[in-house]
This record gives sequence, structure tokens and C-alpha cells, in this order.
Amino acid sequence: MQWSDAIGKPHGPYPGRPRIVSLVPSLTELLVDLGLAEVLVGRTGFCIHPRQLVRRVPKLGGTKGFDVGKLRALQPTHVIVNIDENRRDEVDALREFVPHLIVTHPLAARDNLDLYRLLGGVFGREAQAAALATDFEREWLALSADADRLPRQRVLYLIWQQPWLSVARDTYISRVLAAAGWDTLPAESTLRYPEVDLPALAGEAEMILLSSEPFPFREQHRRRLAAELPETPVALIDGEMVSWYGSRAIRGLAYLRQLRAGLAKSAGN
Repeated sequence: MQWSDAIGKPHGPYPGRPRIVSLVPSLTELLVDLGLAEVLVGRTGFCIHPRQLVRRVPKLGGTKGFDVGKLRALQPTHVIVNIDENRRDEVDALREFVPHLIVTHPLAARDNLDLYRLLGGVFGREAQAAALATDFEREWLALSADADRLPRQRVLYLIWQQPWLSVARDTYISRVLAAAGWDTLPAESTLRYPEVDLPALAGEAEMILLSSEPFPFREQHRRRLAAELPETPVALIDGEMVSWYGSRAIRGLAYLRQLRAGLAKSAGN
């Protein structure tokens, strides 16, 4: 049996003991949750979950600008990369010496099911992958049911300030928020992470969500923005729970359901 990655390359079950390098933080977490911590030989400095298990794994730099020499010395059988997270030229350089390069590119919440099957199948963790898929489906159904009971809302999801940056609707983040009943602004954009006119879009938005990453928005930012834009509610949101795919997405769905219900209750809906 074979499974295709994001660029259509087929990957079959690996017959030996793999040596895996992950250059994608959320997929490092997924590999550990699939029971593959012992064969994870390299990671980025941003691969921080689960902390106790990944801290023994050598760091190779960032998702961009990683140390190719160090990576080569680890003699990996597999390197896991992502189209958005890693630079194409740096990934292409790995093809010269990495036997198996697995390219990922989830664009919607349910793409996680394919991720589980792909990595679980290649590395002989089908049972663990199936368990994750079951947990995902349970949380997906619960979120969908709750979202159907609440009116859809237009939200401005901010990931940066000076300049203010948001997310386009063709991003994973926006599609995950849409599953919770939140439609992101701007409605149209030629850029995936556009700079926005905050006062103008705040007038269209029914809520502003300040993400904890990549810019670390905190309570002081929320209070200041709420004072500047008193007509639009402002809330903090855990960016990892929205932007990290893989096994984190399961907790992310539950988190979004609880967050939306809490905000709706506080607003009197």
C-alpha cells in the first residue's frame, strides 16, 4: 500500500528502523503522538511540544535557514517538510542526500485525517493514526453541532501589529475558524497574510481576535485595542490551537468550541 504526500509523491511503508528529521513544529508533535519519539533524530528550535520528549532531540535551527550540514550528519532516512513553513530552495537541496522527503500542506481542518494516515502508514503506526482519526471525528462533530446552533460571525483575526496583519480565507487558520462559525476578514485578498486597515475592517467585524502567535498578543494589547475600538469586542485566542495541524488539531477543535461558547455567553447570545 502507498500514500501520497502534498505534491503527489507516493510513499510506501518503510521496512527498517527510520531516522526522522521534522522541520515542522506541529508535525514533530504528531510524530511523537504516533509513538515515534525514539526514531526522531532532528528538529527545529520551534519544535517545542511535547517539551519533555523533544528536548533530547538535536535542534537544527529554524523552519527556514536550518543547518543543512548538521542535518546531513544525522543521516536521516526521512525528512518531513511543509510547503508554507519551509523554503522551497532549502527543501530542494535536501533531495540530494535524503532518501525520503515527505512534503505536507494541509489547507483545512479535515486534511489532518490524511496526515494521520500518511505518517501512520509510512512508519507502521496505523493503529495510533486510526485512534487519532477517531478522536478528531468526535471533536469535529461536536464543534459542527455547536457552530450550527450559533449565528455565524465576521471576525478579524490579527497575527501581527505595526503593521496589522490578518489571514486570508484560503489559509488553514481561516478554514479552521470557519468550522467554528467564524468567517475571517478581509473576505478577499491576493495575499495569504494581508496587511489590513484596522479601523476600516473593525467596523465590518463583529469581533476582533488577537492571536498569541506569531506576535505574542497579551491582555495589555487586548485592553488597549478595546479602548481604541469600543464598538467591536476584542478577545485573545491561542494561536497554536488554531494554526497547528496534526494531533494538536484535535485539542484545537475542542478549544474553539469552548472559546466560542464562552464568548457567546459573555455577549448574551
